[in-house]
Amino acid sequence: MKNEKIGIIGSGLIGRAWSMLFASAGYQVMLYDILPEQTTTALEEVEKELHALHAKGALRGTLGPVEQFKCISVTIDIRELVNNAIYLQECIPERIEMKRALYTQLAEIVGPQTIMASSTSTYMPSLFSEQMPKNRENVVVAHPLNPPYYIPLVEIVPAPWTKPEAVTRTRQLMLEIGQKPVTLSRQIEGFATNRIQYAILNEVWRLVADGVVSVADVDRVVTEGLGLRYALLGPLETAHLNADGVADYFQRFGGEVYAVSQTYGPTPKMEPGETLTKIAAECEEMVSREQLKVRREQRDQFLRELVALKKQLE
Repeated sequence: MKNEKIGIIGSGLIGRAWSMLFASAGYQVMLYDILPEQTTTALEEVEKELHALHAKGALRGTLGPVEQFKCISVTIDIRELVNNAIYLQECIPERIEMKRALYTQLAEIVGPQTIMASSTSTYMPSLFSEQMPKNRENVVVAHPLNPPYYIPLVEIVPAPWTKPEAVTRTRQLMLEIGQKPVTLSRQIEGFATNRIQYAILNEVWRLVADGVVSVADVDRVVTEGLGLRYALLGPLETAHLNADGVADYFQRFGGEVYAVSQTYGPTPKMEPGETLTKIAAECEEMVSREQLKVRREQRDQFLRELVALKKQLE
């Protein structure tokens, strides 16, 4: 057990996941929400999930579910939340006006050493910290991928005024709780993960819109092809292994990569219309909305087993 306190702002799925991750390392975690019934529900869900993870052999950390649950408390008083907290993980909805109001409030009540990290996947940290009257140098983005308990990647993104120590300490915390942080040298729209993800989505949209492949087949290109490699190797290491080193790969194929890329055309607008109707209908054929919960459970089981396999290989 640790005496240091971690505050979680927001008791939804992401907030509860962060609570369990920090509790797995023995931190004293306080979960905040504005309504008492939300905090009560969150505690109940966390306790059930910790025991379910233990039963599946997927519980993180060395402490048992009972010990981890004892590390977690709740509050509806934001001053109580921030008192003596070394780190705050914000998980409120993706609405910029809500985030600006929250960080303006936090600026006046946090200690000078408290790191304030946002789980946002959308907003650069400057957009909600620029108006802070003080302590904005302690604001970063710590963007997890969903579900964060099974996918360990966390993107750490500084604002232009974020002090290096806040970035370093956030990275250390992520490593300590078993996450896999990547640190961006500066903020950029979409961070790294979404920029890569959006490039893929742009091209699969084009392929379906142009009638080149079906929705099922374009997904299969990833699940039965690229994704199998990328689960172990990134795209650059994949290129490195597919030739006599990455320099040889791009010397041999760089021209082709460029030539094909020139045929992509303008970035498509992903809005209601014929293409979206087609994609939605074919996705419904693959997984109906009534089956989404079951499919998410299958996804989580697969991720648990994949993470276990990767640990064996490491």
